[in-house]
Amino acid sequence: MKCRHCGSNLELPLVDLGSAPPSNAYLTEQTFKAPEKWFPLRVLVCQQCWLVQTEDFARREELFNADYAYFSGFSSTWLAHCERYVTDMAGRFELGANSHVVEVAANDGYLLQYVQARNIPCTGVEPTASTAAAARAKGIPIVEDFFGVRLARELAAQGKQADLTTANNVLAHVPDINDFVAGFAVLLKPQGAATFEFPYLLKLIDQTLFDTIYHEHFSYLSLTAVDRIFAANRLTVFDVEELPTQGGSLRVFAQRSDTGQHSRDAKVDELLKHECQAGMTTAPYYAGFQAKTDAVKNDFLAFLLAAKRQGHSVAAYGAAAKGNTLMNYAGIRPDLIPFVADRNPAKQGRYMPGSRIPIVDEPRLKNCKPDYVVILPWNLKAEVMGQLEYIKAWGGRFVTAVPHLELAP
Repeated sequence: MKCRHCGSNLELPLVDLGSAPPSNAYLTEQTFKAPEKWFPLRVLVCQQCWLVQTEDFARREELFNADYAYFSGFSSTWLAHCERYVTDMAGRFELGANSHVVEVAANDGYLLQYVQARNIPCTGVEPTASTAAAARAKGIPIVEDFFGVRLARELAAQGKQADLTTANNVLAHVPDINDFVAGFAVLLKPQGAATFEFPYLLKLIDQTLFDTIYHEHFSYLSLTAVDRIFAANRLTVFDVEELPTQGGSLRVFAQRSDTGQHSRDAKVDELLKHECQAGMTTAPYYAGFQAKTDAVKNDFLAFLLAAKRQGHSVAAYGAAAKGNTLMNYAGIRPDLIPFVADRNPAKQGRYMPGSRIPIVDEPRLKNCKPDYVVILPWNLKAEVMGQLEYIKAWGGRFVTAVPHLELAP
């Protein structure tokens, strides 16, 4: 396989998670009766540009289809994060009624609803029909298409160049990362700014967050790789922020290389230096991740087997994609976790891909009163524990498996 950015041969492995269906390919009653497509799930490291990437097996159209069931607007923590972002960006870049904001991967309108509330003109780009429809229901203009240079040129020709573009948790999701990034250089106005948020590779490796690896994530990103990819596609990074979201993320600010006037903040070069000192531009940094991943998986599986032998009941909460990676790598089936509760109606009545564990509504927890509730979206642990605090009334305990097995009192 060749690197998706620089074309170099990929020979350095990071991790092999066996095989699994796409993590957001939730099964319906009809598809439950049919075979599933499973793809190998291996991750490799480019030793030229240091882009870490999933080996090519699945096409994006198979991953982001009309039945895509990930809706961003069901987490109060994430919504609060997005509302703060809009407030901060509107102030920093003096956005108003004469500005235009474009969000790529607008999902269900979770962020643009706050832009719209400020009477700032906006457009969302979202390729999945299910989430695009949810955004339109909020009155948000949506272009239902995959983003790249072609679409950016079409939007620019329609007078929709942007003062600000935002792309949250999507840079990792694109197979042609060069075309995707180059599109922002086309879409931005001469003095416009682009922000990108994505899970931070350094945190993924240092904390063994292997469950954030799945087929929909084509890339796992460091600032070192992003800075190089952007520069090669006519964007210049001028600022960076470290965020707690997704277990540790980066927010990167970029501008057009030809016309941007923002000076480069010292934080950019400081973080690049930190990555270099940590060893992220050397092969040894990536060694040992497989063994740490296996240890996390084995500890979780041992807990579930012990609970079953001792007669304790276990359920899970949050039918998250990261939960599917964990379930399928550990080989967990309904005999160990009989159901996963979730607030999202689009997932209720479906089944987890691969493990085929049924997804139910939250009241099932109150009816079944499990001894343990495994929080699969561990990045929302505090929010979920507050929401489900009632399980303590029957002596229930919360469990998280990643980054290490932990039982809350």
